[in-house]
Amino acid sequence: MYNLNGILGYKYYGIPVIVLIDEYDVPLDKAYQDGFYEEMTRLIRALFSQVFKTNKNLHFAVITGCLRIARESIFTGLNNFKVRTISDVRYAEYFGFTTDEVRELLCYYGLEDKFEMMKEWYDGYRFGQIDIYCPWDVLNQCDKFLETGDAQMEAHWENSSSNTIVQNILENATETTKSQIESLISGERVEKALIPELTYTDLDNKDQDVRQTYLWSVLYATGYLTDAGKPEHGIHKFIIPNLEVRGIYEKRIRSWFKVKITSDISRWKSFCKALETGNYKEVQRLLIAFMSESISIRDTYVRKDMKENFYHGMLLGLLQAEGRWNVGSNVESGVGYADIRLEIPVEKTGCVIEVKYAEGGKYGQACEEAMRQIEMNGCAEVLKQDGMQTIHKYAIACYKKSCEVVYGLEVNRGNNS
Repeated sequence: MYNLNGILGYKYYGIPVIVLIDEYDVPLDKAYQDGFYEEMTRLIRALFSQVFKTNKNLHFAVITGCLRIARESIFTGLNNFKVRTISDVRYAEYFGFTTDEVRELLCYYGLEDKFEMMKEWYDGYRFGQIDIYCPWDVLNQCDKFLETGDAQMEAHWENSSSNTIVQNILENATETTKSQIESLISGERVEKALIPELTYTDLDNKDQDVRQTYLWSVLYATGYLTDAGKPEHGIHKFIIPNLEVRGIYEKRIRSWFKVKITSDISRWKSFCKALETGNYKEVQRLLIAFMSESISIRDTYVRKDMKENFYHGMLLGLLQAEGRWNVGSNVESGVGYADIRLEIPVEKTGCVIEVKYAEGGKYGQACEEAMRQIEMNGCAEVLKQDGMQTIHKYAIACYKKSCEVVYGLEVNRGNNS
């Protein structure tokens, strides 16, 4: 028995109990996804009541999780507990690593030159009045750098968390929500009010506007959004915190786009056929039609190379769905790299595709740059070496939800085998 009399200020008898529960909302999330949410709610409610309300030996407890679950869900009957969220000032520094802590960590490992990359990828969270880094990312990336100094930056948190909520938003997005997602990916802000206490059943609310409000609240609570500054009158100015999280959005969008487009078999097959035969006008027409149904990146704060990567990924997903083709991305070809290179062995046909972002809608300039890059880097050489006799060259310039395609043809007369 510990002597707690001096600490508590009164006579204490029995064995003191300290309860620490991490990720208390994970069982509820799993139950919601798999259809037994009500049963899990009843179980946890009964468990919490026994541990936290009627337990005479309880000294104190700490419960952590992503979502602030409403009292009527699992905390019914509990009292005398305090809630500290990522919007609160007190304890904000303990939600992750501060800038000073990251600098100290990198200095300890001799990785001071990696700070800017760490900041771009893993910083950006605003908790209370402090900028916070994701600790899981920082620690794992430090470990990568200790293995090899030129290690690529990776999305470590992405692989340790569920992206179901992002997928849910995209699959059920209204036109307004799609427009707001476009703004976020483009580096802009979206202003929203929050619902601080949630139950998972709220996500199934039949009112579309109410459901979207709940979904935005979940995105914020789970780290997919952060505050761009101090909320005013209950309105938060949300942004995507860093490169890692932006990548999660983009991957989910590309996946959603691929499923949606390829489900229209006839139109998708027409696109593939046009690409295979060099019908570039039809490629352009169908690609514009596809893009009009998706989400774009606006011409705002995001770097040009990131905008190009977004459209590159969308196109790549469409092409990879064609099982007869050998498709490579950013593959070495000649003296440089091609955005996309594909081979159709049966037809002895190959394609080289270079994707550019046409800033301000300057399609001609972007297409000219893309085609020049194809020619200067000798991107068709590997296709010739692989026996491709017909080689289609596509320079594609994208801007918002439209594009322009410039075409070139090269016939490999030196290999007729």
